[in-house]
Amino acid sequence: MTRPDGMVAEIFSVFARHGAEHYGEGVTQIEHALQCAQLAVDHHCPDTLVVAALLHDIGRLLDPSGNDEETQGIDARHEDVGARMLAACFPPDVTEPIRLHVAAKRYLCAVDADYRATLSEASLLSLTVQGGPMSHDEVARFRAEPFFAAAVQLRRFDDWGKRTGCPVAPLDSYRPTIEAVIRKENVA
Repeated sequence: MTRPDGMVAEIFSVFARHGAEHYGEGVTQIEHALQCAQLAVDHHCPDTLVVAALLHDIGRLLDPSGNDEETQGIDARHEDVGARMLAACFPPDVTEPIRLHVAAKRYLCAVDADYRATLSEASLLSLTVQGGPMSHDEVARFRAEPFFAAAVQLRRFDDWGKRTGCPVAPLDSYRPTIEAVIRKENVA
């Protein structure tokens, strides 16, 4: 099992190694993560959703080859990769919205006729390999998920957090929040 201090070090190490990479958007991985976290802060979300917004694409950073696979029609399931890694130290309030943020895109495409037109080219490409809009049955199952609302909110931040030149707080400013959420989860 990963120790909490090791988890924090791994998160910062992964961002240091791959955060400057692009993934089909006009911003880098770190710019996207920081914008999403800032949106969560601006919307007065709980710390767990701020951390989820910051770390929602960590699976892309853990396995950057998955970004290339999407362009070849293969779903690398970055949401599952990230949620599994983080589950060693974070509560479901963090990991479940991360695990469900791709499903939330599929959901929104199914229930909101205007939503698809708001997606970036990269999100449209990944939507195709991720299964496209949900069916009626999938929509019903998704709405029954305990973290449905948080996943949809995270998805909105994911969509909005792709602006070039957007001022954001530095990654290290989130360290105390990350540590507090981990500490709260790992208190014996």
